Amino acid sequence: MTHTFLLEPGRWLLEGNWLERNGSPVQVKGKTLVAWTREDWFTMVTKLVFPGTQRNEITFQYRGHLDVGERQYTFVLQHSDLGRVEGEGWIAPESILQRYWVLGDKQRRSGFETLTRVDASCYYLSSAVMAGHYLTSAMEARLERQA
Repeated sequence: MTHTFLLEPGRWLLEGNWLERNGSPVQVKGKTLVAWTREDWFTMVTKLVFPGTQRNEITFQYRGHLDVGERQYTFVLQHSDLGRVEGEGWIAPESILQRYWVLGDKQRRSGFETLTRVDASCYYLSSAVMAGHYLTSAMEARLERQA
């Protein structure tokens, strides 16, 4: 399978569930825009909203590097809740995996994401944020590519 998310420019809609420690799941919706500025540099911007709740929106602004023909990449991220973040990702045959860590964070927050390819226009996302060894939030969602 060839990946379309991240490896190709595109617009994606996200819909799913957000969970926080000691809280009930809430609906999450969002949009992601992926662009390639040069052959091996990408940018990705995501905005998440939580309809019907008081939860503030979350924004992510990525800049990453993936050499042509490689399966591993690195990125920096400005996260509206976490601040400055660095991370790495792997392109696997059926999924894209990312892990990241917050820079200069006393709480030692980090996270991971797995995007599993369903077909060329659909992925399932599973992600979590941790503080030290404990999960603090998680998200499960479906991403669909927009024409």
